[in-house]
Amino acid sequence: MAVALQKTCILILLIVIGLGLRSKIRNKTELNGIKEMILSVALPSTVFVALMGVKIDSTLIVYPLITLAFNFFIYLSMPYILALFKIETDSSAGRTLTMLMPSLAPGLSSFPFIHEFLGKEALAKAAMADVGNKFFALNFLYFVAMNLYLKNNKAHEVREEGKVKSLLLSLVKEPINIVMLLAIAFLSFGISFEDLPPVISEIFNRTSMLMTPMILIYIGLAVQLKEGKIRLVSSVLLFRAGITILFSVLIITIFGISSPAMVLLAVVVPLSSCSFWPFAHMSAVALKEENNHVPKEKRTFNIEFAVLVLAFSLPFSTILVMGILTAGTFFAHTETLLFTGFGLIVCSFMPKYLARSIKAVIRFSKPEVEKVKA
Repeated sequence: MAVALQKTCILILLIVIGLGLRSKIRNKTELNGIKEMILSVALPSTVFVALMGVKIDSTLIVYPLITLAFNFFIYLSMPYILALFKIETDSSAGRTLTMLMPSLAPGLSSFPFIHEFLGKEALAKAAMADVGNKFFALNFLYFVAMNLYLKNNKAHEVREEGKVKSLLLSLVKEPINIVMLLAIAFLSFGISFEDLPPVISEIFNRTSMLMTPMILIYIGLAVQLKEGKIRLVSSVLLFRAGITILFSVLIITIFGISSPAMVLLAVVVPLSSCSFWPFAHMSAVALKEENNHVPKEKRTFNIEFAVLVLAFSLPFSTILVMGILTAGTFFAHTETLLFTGFGLIVCSFMPKYLARSIKAVIRFSKPEVEKVKA
């Protein structure tokens, strides 16, 4: 526990460094440059090193399928979740949440902690699981975004065959997918990491060492907790986390997972923050509507609300994942997970009732204050 606590303190201090650098890096382009370095250099290198260290077999196909099942589980649950929080499904906020909530961004919110606490083998399996999530976020959610756009703007016809093709190409061209395919090809031919030329293996080793500090500093730089709809966003994210843990318990039970490391892996990967890919799809739709002079109140998605969800989701998921992994094997038991899942669901309704209670107290105290003034 002392070692885990020490690791957590180091990770938190790296986030604090990011917070301290915010006054130095105010330009959005610079921040995007750091994110690009993470997603195109540090993360692919770490995943490549991790994958090259495990034995390849047909059972790995299970991981992306399970993640894909989770994506669809949240997506199909969204109308009921929105109804619980009295958000209209056919509103801009409802459509925005429907796009963001089922997606995952494990590269920014869970991979560094999986690597630190569970090791390279667990990270390799998590990277394989993310393949299903990427397919869902890049392709399926794109079709969802276009369908919602057409439904909301019936007067405009949209031809998107070229865009679909470009999205499929981007899935293949993404650096992390390239190195994963490369690693799988090497392993299939019996080539291990030690068989690679020393120059190549050293490049991957050194660049992979950048991942954890860069991601944590990026989190400190990027987090923006704005006022406004924080209460609604926090409630929805708490509810999402609760049903996510219950989904993980179901998977653990179905597959009979008993290894503490694998149980924790099954829990933390789905708890990752919302992905930036759906936001890219929504931004493309917003640009179309802006060019068509569609009024802001009638647009398909609420981009400002989407930014708030993403900004709040990243630190929220990071805290959850760090807390679970720091606790060692405490969360490696289904009973604990069930209690935690239901507890998060209950907590998701607390901000709403707390706000109501505060308003009621204010309303009740106003007449008394007026009497005193009189």
